Amino acid sequence: MDKKGSLFSIGRTARLFRLSVSSLRHYEAIGLVRPAWTDPASGYRYYSLAQFEVLNTIRYLRTLDMPMEQIRSFLENRDPAWMEGHLRQQQKEVRRRIRELELAEGKITSRLEQLQEARKGTKGVITLTESPALRLVWVRESLAMPQGNELEGPIRRLEQEQPEALVFLGKVGLGITADHLLAGKFTQYDGLFLQLDPADRYAGEILELPSQPCVRLLFQGSHQEAPEQYQKLLAFLTEKELQPVGFSREVALIDAGLSGNPEEYVTEIRIPVE
Repeated sequence: MDKKGSLFSIGRTARLFRLSVSSLRHYEAIGLVRPAWTDPASGYRYYSLAQFEVLNTIRYLRTLDMPMEQIRSFLENRDPAWMEGHLRQQQKEVRRRIRELELAEGKITSRLEQLQEARKGTKGVITLTESPALRLVWVRESLAMPQGNELEGPIRRLEQEQPEALVFLGKVGLGITADHLLAGKFTQYDGLFLQLDPADRYAGEILELPSQPCVRLLFQGSHQEAPEQYQKLLAFLTEKELQPVGFSREVALIDAGLSGNPEEYVTEIRIPVE
């Protein structure tokens, strides 16, 4: 407390409420709160405990993202019923944001797992493994070997058809059908796919794939090096007397979007088999 007895200077008031002095002056300018007393000689502003209650209310309402105009309306016409309605609306908004953040966290976690596997996983070794159940959007579209951002066109078209935005972090891939794999046609893709996270809502046909055995190969390189890798995979299938039972799933785990060094590119190929 300063020389003015029970009054607090604007600087001290700002510190108590963790505000800037300019914010307090702005609140005064738009009519939210006025100083209890202004020194006529110096122009210094002073606040009393009565203004503290108002400032605390303003701070609370700002945490709810309430616009200044609504805050002023509330302070001029305080109404518990209005406040209850606004709090219920804000509660819905907070829950919506929580769902969005949880979805974003799941995508980030999945992407981190992909990157860790891409950087630390064994390259060039074919393994027989169990692929988890998946939800995919399979887009049958003949695609030549991509040289750059050719996948962006069809992906953007798919997104525009959706009622809400979808974000695919490392979940976009290319596929070759089983018939073409057996025929050795490795330079032309039969479609692309989007792997949906559990919480993704997609307006359209979704392909539900059960958990199934597949052969897997992680290799250093991009889609341009994939044909040679498919030859290795087909030779492995022949040796192990395995048959492809669906389209391949080829995903660039590290590409030009993540690294400017082609030597760091890593791609994964999975082929479901029986």
